[in-house]
Amino acid sequence: MTTAPPPPPPQLTTVQKTTVYVGGLAEEVNESILHAAFIPFGEIKDVKTPLDLATNKHRSFGFVTFLEREDAAAAMDNMDGAELYGRVLTVNYALPEKIKGGEQGWAAQPIWADADTWFERQQQEEEMQRLLAEDQAAMKAAEELHRKKLAEEREGEKEDDPMAVAEAEVLNQQS
Repeated sequence: MTTAPPPPPPQLTTVQKTTVYVGGLAEEVNESILHAAFIPFGEIKDVKTPLDLATNKHRSFGFVTFLEREDAAAAMDNMDGAELYGRVLTVNYALPEKIKGGEQGWAAQPIWADADTWFERQQQEEEMQRLLAEDQAAMKAAEELHRKKLAEEREGEKEDDPMAVAEAEVLNQQS
């Protein structure tokens, strides 16, 4: 008997099937023009073009919310790649709004919902830093031991070689 795989996390599948994202809007396009462009596909519940607070102009994208899913799908199929005021539009299903600061960002969750995972990740990161420091210290010790052994071998073999004698003196001074 096989079991079905678990469903993907909600943030990967949750899309608003009645709201479409419209990207690539020309500066001249306003909410009424956007409404007029999408009304042929079905009854529209809402049109929004978020404004840039500094310039008080839209940010080249908007959202159109239809009453029916099928209307949103038809609008997406027909308007993605279409031109409006000389600009090519990108039309996709809209993702849910995000809460600023929320790691997973879904509006259904309070901002503190991801606090536990944040603390876990912080602990994991600190542990990784500690292990990395230990590994670096062990590598440095092994490298130093290897250099000492090489110096001893060279010292025993070639006492008349000035380069080997100089290396051995430097290593002895560092110890």
